[in-house]
Amino acid sequence: MKPDDLSRLRIERSPSAPRLKRRWGRLALIGVAVVAAGAFALTRFAGPVQVETVTVSTVYPSQNFTLLNATGYVVPQRKASLSSKATGRLEWLGVLEGSRVKEGEVIARLESRDVQAALEQAEAQVNVARANQQQGAAELRDAEANYRRSSELLAKKFISGAQHDTDRARLDKARAAIASQKAAVASAEASRRSAEVGVEQTLIRAPFDAIVLTKNANVGDNITPFSSAAEAKGAVVTVADMETLEVEADVAESSIARISVNQPCEVQLDALPDTRLAAVVSRVVPTVDRSKATVLVKVRFVERDARVLPDMSAKVAFLSREAKETEKKPVAAVQPGAVVERDGKKVVFALKDERARAVEVTTGGRIGDLVEVRGVKAGERLVLAPGAKVQDGTAVAPLKK
Repeated sequence: MKPDDLSRLRIERSPSAPRLKRRWGRLALIGVAVVAAGAFALTRFAGPVQVETVTVSTVYPSQNFTLLNATGYVVPQRKASLSSKATGRLEWLGVLEGSRVKEGEVIARLESRDVQAALEQAEAQVNVARANQQQGAAELRDAEANYRRSSELLAKKFISGAQHDTDRARLDKARAAIASQKAAVASAEASRRSAEVGVEQTLIRAPFDAIVLTKNANVGDNITPFSSAAEAKGAVVTVADMETLEVEADVAESSIARISVNQPCEVQLDALPDTRLAAVVSRVVPTVDRSKATVLVKVRFVERDARVLPDMSAKVAFLSREAKETEKKPVAAVQPGAVVERDGKKVVFALKDERARAVEVTTGGRIGDLVEVRGVKAGERLVLAPGAKVQDGTAVAPLKK
């Protein structure tokens, strides 16, 4: 074979082979991108994950050593409805609701011109009786002096015995007159005191330091002690000593064995839900209410708050021991199932804008069925028991109960 023929036997490679190889590479990359985009779109635009949610609660550490809970109302230990002992028309009223009064302070007055006139008359009678007593005293002094002279003259036989007896009788009469006049003065002074009592009965005074709770009458109303007459008022005002406020709570008789005097308590008022006030058991009323099968327990405040008012509804927690200072502040707590571990960190998934957002938290001790958690606020909604499908940013929808 000729050399030229041998050169024709070599294998010729097609120039399109490299291009075909590069084309398959590009197709593989496009396929991966399509798969990734599909996965992203599936997670992005697929329906939200159905989750169960819980709410972060505010709890007190003292719940761990609470023996018993009861409900009741705030009442003042010292409370009085004030009226006058006399009957008459209300002439002056010097207080309003919320006014502070001092013990013995005059807060209202009835018309008293008649009893005031009687008092003035009694004082005049006292003055007359005292004047008569002074006159009698002068008469007594004169009778004593005359009797002394008569005795000296009788001793010298200058007067008769009959004259001396007359002078002695005069002295005895003057002494008797003085005794009568002293009794008249005492009687007049007693009448004056009686008239003063009549005037005092038209005044209404505060029996102790207190605050006016209600005003039941106005100037011009007829006031009578027993409010027996038509259109008449009984109590003019009602006052209470706010320093003696306490809580009266009904405790089931089956649980009364857990209660003892001076036992520490915490009081939470419905009007002040974020405040717990320290208190102790003051006394247990030694009788049972048959209709409710409860015993009345009176709880005295240790910590006072000016916002506490009579008749506020209250919840009382009876404790097994006194709460420490660090246990008096509320903490955030949640069900333990809401806390999970991701990448070595404890996180919860909070619901924000219909998505789950991972929030790193730290946990504390158990409080009842809950666990203390720091990093979220009370009231936030969290995903309970989030599974692997729930990630940061996952669209979620709470299950309807």
